[in-house]
Amino acid sequence: MSYPKDEMTPPPAAIDDAKSFEIARLWVARDAQHVALRTDVWPDPAAWGIVLADLARHVALAYHRTGDHDVEDALERVLAGFHAELESPTDSPDGGIA
Repeated sequence: MSYPKDEMTPPPAAIDDAKSFEIARLWVARDAQHVALRTDVWPDPAAWGIVLADLARHVALAYHRTGDHDVEDALERVLAGFHAELESPTDSPDGGIA
């Protein structure tokens, strides 16, 4: 299976599992962030808190593996950016639900 140049390849487990599915996509287009979400997966929005926490750890580990940061330092930087954006947003989400 091939993917367009700017589309990331799914992880091997997702490729191998016939029941796998995407829950989110994040794009940068027209100098802005664009998101597609499946909110029908979990009835409680708190589940997205778990997803975001897991994602933050994946980001920190990725920075660590490039040799740029200690895992804990990278996670602290991710959390600092997260809290800063929540406290003083640089933009407002808009758009619709498909």
